[in-house]
Amino acid sequence: MLHKDIFCIRVKKLRKGRGEQQKNLAEAIGATQASISDIENGRKATSFDKLAAICRHYNVSADYLPGLTDEARPLDPEKKEGTV
Repeated sequence: MLHKDIFCIRVKKLRKGRGEQQKNLAEAIGATQASISDIENGRKATSFDKLAAICRHYNVSADYLPGLTDEARPLDPEKKEGTV
């Protein structure tokens, strides 16, 4: 599986795991709902700033999202948000 495909799947999985709508994630990272839909459906990539914002929002390390690791390690071990 390509890294882009893994990224799409994992962003969507994290969002749904938290029970959020695309508009909630969009608001949290300063994007539009349409851009979140494009990211989750593989139509668009994202910027490093948005990637970092997604990582902070879900408390997961950046290496998890594109599939460089299968472990969703938290950015802040004190938070439970990154649990998938």
